[in-house]
Amino acid sequence: MKYIILSVAVVILCVAAYFIGTKYPLVIMNPETSAVVETEITPTTTTGQMEPTVIMNTRGPISTIGTSVKQHPITAYHFGVGSKELLFIGGIHGGYSFNTTLLAYELIDHLTANPALVPEGVTITVIPTLNPDGQVLTTGTSSRFTAAMVKTDEASRVAGRFNGNKVDLNRNFNCDWMPESMWQNRKVSGGSAAFSEPESAALRDYVKVYTPVAVVAWYSAEGAVYTSACSGKTPTMTTDLVEAYAQAAGYAAKKDFNAYKINGDMMNWLASENIPAVSVLLTNHSQTEWIKNLAGIEAIINAYTE
Repeated sequence: MKYIILSVAVVILCVAAYFIGTKYPLVIMNPETSAVVETEITPTTTTGQMEPTVIMNTRGPISTIGTSVKQHPITAYHFGVGSKELLFIGGIHGGYSFNTTLLAYELIDHLTANPALVPEGVTITVIPTLNPDGQVLTTGTSSRFTAAMVKTDEASRVAGRFNGNKVDLNRNFNCDWMPESMWQNRKVSGGSAAFSEPESAALRDYVKVYTPVAVVAWYSAEGAVYTSACSGKTPTMTTDLVEAYAQAAGYAAKKDFNAYKINGDMMNWLASENIPAVSVLLTNHSQTEWIKNLAGIEAIINAYTE
């Protein structure tokens, strides 16, 4: 009899372990907002490796979508609760394009002070820096900074373009990825594989869960707005969004970036996921051109306002 009882107990424990290991959400607290955030624990693969964690659809106004090579948090700010998410990204090139991060914070401040600007049915998410490691090299901090904190020598600025593994994150996405790519006239690392870097993997996982209807990323410097495409595929609305942003902001609207060949581009990967992706290149490496870009941002929002 005791062997039968023992066998039943083992079966119950095995079943419980399966459901805990595959279905039970790990509940954590967002330290900045005290909001509950759920992260689903996924099962191990046949090789024994853990699948990437998936962020569940429970989040506060501020969330951490991942960490950098140097373990700095990658923070996202969320406004509104609509089903159509517009995602704005700054700082993929860290300290080299520090003005894109300052612009993102200006948008965060603007939406915080004017929450009614977010239309019903829309969520606006802003990631001020996707490359906190590079930001630290140029500004001394992975958090919010001022222009006065930025190191102005060229060596510090260039070093700040790359993450803690000295990878150009805008060459680490899965569209025409190569281990080595170009930046202007120099070769740069694209990483050991597409999404080998925790920063690009964090954005990939976020996009897979929340599927934004459009993405705008700020770069510097040219004063132009570009479409995105991968293997000739340009999602519907991309050209309209590019022209809307460019016209409102007073930038040039351009179809393809062809100054030099780029592999593993973030925005082109988004195009491969059928997400309209708009690349905005600010006029220089220091100014945010807030008024111009606010007009462009509003043009994007208006395109998704019912």
